[in-house]
Amino acid sequence: MTDQTLPRIGIIGTGRVARALALGLAPYAEGEPLMWGRSTAAPSLDALVQASDIIAIAVADDALAGVVADLASKGAFGHAPLVFHVSGSHGVGTLAALAEKGALTAAIHPAMTFTGDPAGEVRRMIGARFAVTGSSENASARARHIVQLLGGLPVTVAEEHRALYHAALCHGANHLVTLLAGSAQALRAAGVAEPEALLAPLVRAALENALAKGFAALSGPLMRGDGETIHHHLAAMDKDAPDLSPAYRAMALATLDALERSGRPAAERIRRELDAAG
Repeated sequence: MTDQTLPRIGIIGTGRVARALALGLAPYAEGEPLMWGRSTAAPSLDALVQASDIIAIAVADDALAGVVADLASKGAFGHAPLVFHVSGSHGVGTLAALAEKGALTAAIHPAMTFTGDPAGEVRRMIGARFAVTGSSENASARARHIVQLLGGLPVTVAEEHRALYHAALCHGANHLVTLLAGSAQALRAAGVAEPEALLAPLVRAALENALAKGFAALSGPLMRGDGETIHHHLAAMDKDAPDLSPAYRAMALATLDALERSGRPAAERIRRELDAAG
């Protein structure tokens, strides 16, 4: 094995991430990666464990504990494989039973979305960040090596911060989807035929500015203290887009809080109206 190769790889799971990992790591492995899922019969989980020097667990978060229990029931890992999972919210604590059996353990989470296009996802892994948490320096080093072979950039996340790390990603990505869907729905209620096309240039510019400048990229009526504008927003949403109103109020209040933390006084009249509207 050289610095650019891996020994035999086994992958538990057959979903989007599992298939992307198999394709991405195959060029560096000794033979095709073995894959196992509960709906497949070959190879057996026993055979995969015995044959693999690296085992990736790529299953849903809620299924992770059960898979770990199944693996732990197979006995000691005399060949000391590296076993890692790809869950964002879990660290290495969830793999403790495998560490007790002699495995090196790590958590490797790619900070990207998987859509079911393995070839495209292998390309998108290049330059992507991967959160790495290892049970030891040896495990962490091997995990970082896997990330580098995939073309990614390893970022160390401490065990105690895994949940916060994952919450931050969900807040930035998943809630963004909810935010934009609500905006598009309100635009349709306002008579706009293609709301996504209208939103796209504005949202892309806001995203790029926010990533480059952080909160300093904020613009709009809250920053300017335009209370009359906010009043009209609330009235219009209550009338024509009531489903958007709670999210709008919550985000507006959060923005006012951030303005105050940045040292800029927020308009208390606007805060009272937002609170009253809630």
